[in-house]
Amino acid sequence: MSPSRSWPLSVIFAIGLVFLYIGERIVESGSNRALLSGLGAVVLLFSIVLRATRVRQPKDRARVEMGFLWLQLVGLLGLLLYFVQSDAFAKLAGATLETKSAKLAGVLAALWPALIAIAVVPQILMEVAYATMARAAHVELGRVREATWSGLGLAFAMIFAVAFQYVASERDGRVDLSYFRTAKPGDATKKLVASLDEPLKVSLFFPPANDVAEEVKSYFDDLKAESPKLEVEVLDQPLEPVRSRELGVSGNGTIVISKGTKKESLVIGTELEKARSGLRGLDQDVQKRVLLVAKSKRIIYLTQGHGERREEPLGSIDQRATISGLRGALKEQNYELKTLTTAEGLGAEIPKDAAAVLILGPTVPFTEPEAKSLEEYEKRGGKLLIALDPEAGLGFKELTQPLGIKFDPTVLANDTIFIRASGGPSDRNILSTSSFSSHPVASTIGRVGSPVVFLTSGSVEELPAHAAELVVDFSVRANAQTFNDSNNNFQADSPPEVRKAYGLVASVTRRAPSNKLEEELRAVVLADSDALGDLVLSQVRTNQALALDTLKWLFGEERTMGLTNSESDVAIVRTRQQDMAWFYSTIFLAPAAVVLAGFFARRKKSTRPAASAPKEVRT
Repeated sequence: MSPSRSWPLSVIFAIGLVFLYIGERIVESGSNRALLSGLGAVVLLFSIVLRATRVRQPKDRARVEMGFLWLQLVGLLGLLLYFVQSDAFAKLAGATLETKSAKLAGVLAALWPALIAIAVVPQILMEVAYATMARAAHVELGRVREATWSGLGLAFAMIFAVAFQYVASERDGRVDLSYFRTAKPGDATKKLVASLDEPLKVSLFFPPANDVAEEVKSYFDDLKAESPKLEVEVLDQPLEPVRSRELGVSGNGTIVISKGTKKESLVIGTELEKARSGLRGLDQDVQKRVLLVAKSKRIIYLTQGHGERREEPLGSIDQRATISGLRGALKEQNYELKTLTTAEGLGAEIPKDAAAVLILGPTVPFTEPEAKSLEEYEKRGGKLLIALDPEAGLGFKELTQPLGIKFDPTVLANDTIFIRASGGPSDRNILSTSSFSSHPVASTIGRVGSPVVFLTSGSVEELPAHAAELVVDFSVRANAQTFNDSNNNFQADSPPEVRKAYGLVASVTRRAPSNKLEEELRAVVLADSDALGDLVLSQVRTNQALALDTLKWLFGEERTMGLTNSESDVAIVRTRQQDMAWFYSTIFLAPAAVVLAGFFARRKKSTRPAASAPKEVRT
């Protein structure tokens, strides 16, 4: 074998290990095991003897060969430790090491694979480095030494990973590092409790000295301070059978909110680990049940027959955002939703039980009888929420003119402040604004300070001449850099396009004459029904607050406006393009950046000029 070639000896060493592995781990018994294991041991010892004969080489190569020899001897030591704790040793000693010393057997069982890894992994990297210098006159010991330390580091990392996995599986412990805190009462829930006109009882069914009970009781203690009409009692279900039957409770871990014969239950549980998710959203769940018990149900009519937005899309070609989220939120607020078409009186008279009428995203005009019935409803002090869209290209004068409002279907755009979605110029149509008035409709979003989002909005403005008793307030306006993009090129071409704070939400009030028993007219007109669609409401909490506060203002429930608190984790929502970007950047770009950084660092180091030798000085 050529003295300059080292890798065949390492290959022979590896072949010996392979034979030993097949005999001990695959065959495991019989004559075949003895044959394969014995052959593996002979091959392995043969490679070590050959390696020892190569130590008598020039100084630099001798040091490298000695390094290989020491590593192979470490591997041999690992195999000897395996033999001591194996069943083969039991045939010589009469019993296994585990029966004599279980702890020692366990230590050796963990130690021998570690020694094999320390022997094999550095040899691979050393052979790669050594092979490049096979024909060189001098061996660069520094390169071989770096390969040795790199191999040892990699081997130790593998040993640590395996050991950590083994300990984790044996201990089987669980550590929850997620953020947890029980939600505190929010403004909306506090105001709702403060507005109670009748006693409301909260029954907490928990065992004594329970962690979940302490969290729940702390929440209701804070809430109880808002109203003396809120009563809280703590009961142990097995000890209170009569009270449990009255409230329909079959076990501890249950919260019951009741008023008279009305009652609503909320199951939290008694184990803190399992109750965490419920405690994070406790304020929202409590508010829903208080509303169902304490508030009388009101009927809201949603018009249909004019292309309005629906709870579910009509078919695969219907690409408009649905309003299932808005409908669900209204039901949680104890509102009953009904459909209003010409068959239900839209063309004749709005039903007497209508607490409010919602017109959400119509695409065709209302007929004259339908518009007349809505106008008569307004004169009786009706409550209307009208959300229009510029895509229809209609002004809907029959809906807005009686309210002293004009709707302009020209799409608004902003090239300074907008929401980035696709990355193209069309993103300038997605408006983001924090320009709010002091009107109650904008009270909560004004306190929060976060912007409201409008996907594709027109604008609303006050008519120069309208009934004197009408009072119009623009609760939400666009940013002052917004312009009416009349030619749809997403650029401000002035004139005729003008930059100004266009009206996006108009709140209209008309007080009834003092000599009549009519209620006060309240109406809200939005220039973009997308602001109430599922695409926006599911991601923008300020739009949720705007929608709910609008309904509360229509019903005169300003005292209950506000947001609930939630400590639940918010899901990170990304588009398909963003997911692709994250995937390819983590799979390809990040590793490529590391490789390039190492390449340039190595190149810079190798190209650094060496220090010049001192010149000879003659005297």
